[in-house]
Amino acid sequence: MTESSDEGFEGYLESIGNDSAEARRMGSMASEFMGYLEEKGLDLEKCELINLKDYLSVLIARGENSKQRLLSIARYCYFHHRYDLYIYMATILNSYDILPLMEKRMGEMFGRNRQETVFYGFVQPPLGTDPDEYAPIVSRIIDRMESELSEEQCRALLSWNYHGIPKEAFAEKRARYLEADSLDEFLAREHELLIEELQECMSTGRPWHEQMVTQDLIDHVTAEQRVVVGMREGDRIIVEKVPFDPPRYYPEGSLIMRRYYYCHCPLVRSSIRKGWPKVSPTFCYCSASFLKAAWDAIFDRPVEVEVLKSVLGGSSKCLFSVKIPEGEKV
Repeated sequence: MTESSDEGFEGYLESIGNDSAEARRMGSMASEFMGYLEEKGLDLEKCELINLKDYLSVLIARGENSKQRLLSIARYCYFHHRYDLYIYMATILNSYDILPLMEKRMGEMFGRNRQETVFYGFVQPPLGTDPDEYAPIVSRIIDRMESELSEEQCRALLSWNYHGIPKEAFAEKRARYLEADSLDEFLAREHELLIEELQECMSTGRPWHEQMVTQDLIDHVTAEQRVVVGMREGDRIIVEKVPFDPPRYYPEGSLIMRRYYYCHCPLVRSSIRKGWPKVSPTFCYCSASFLKAAWDAIFDRPVEVEVLKSVLGGSSKCLFSVKIPEGEKV
């Protein structure tokens, strides 16, 4: 990695909100990653996922697997358009705190005794652990949770906003909803905006959140408003999840692998591909929390969400329902 590329990366970090000292630290961490690759006769262009995983194992062994270091690597990969590596790092960083936060929330909602019953023996794997290692842990926790709590209690616990998405993140959507004459009009306009955003992502080659955009994805979204945005059906909004890995999902012939490429949850996705361990689809209420956070903000009050179908439960897609609060325009 040249000095100019270092400076370019640090300038990028400052442009997204890091101060100069933090940008230098993160640039140094990215340089160490590049040094590791160079020792292996590689550069970022030639780096495969297995090489990144090996480096993360080295960091874990050294005790150098801090969030800032992993974030530095993720952002360096993004800056240099290695979006496949960036997406892998993002799944690790975005999912790492979920189970500890869920354990804490369990204690707050239902007391220490029930918390210990459900999470007994849970030890958080080191940051940087491959997400495929989590499925047995989640399977054990969710089985205990279903034995200890009612269905309603499980849903309430799991659908909490564990990713900490601030209400302000949906301020523009809330404003567009208030300006629309009806909910149907709002949803139709959101669908148009989504298609425009996806087209822009495909034209520039950048990911949309953690998805690489393909023409198949755009065609799918264009043909079906329920995907991502949702369609009103009576007093509910029905929303279909977008596939997590569009480039692999759409051409895939195997039904099992299509479900695997569709699933968004890095903590349980491997159980679909491997066929074990069995993870209860109740855990998909954690995925429903993204939808709940958005519509809580749009309606400016809590909404009820329901998982109608999920690939974890054996379906070909993930389908959710949002109950429209009384008094909202339709």
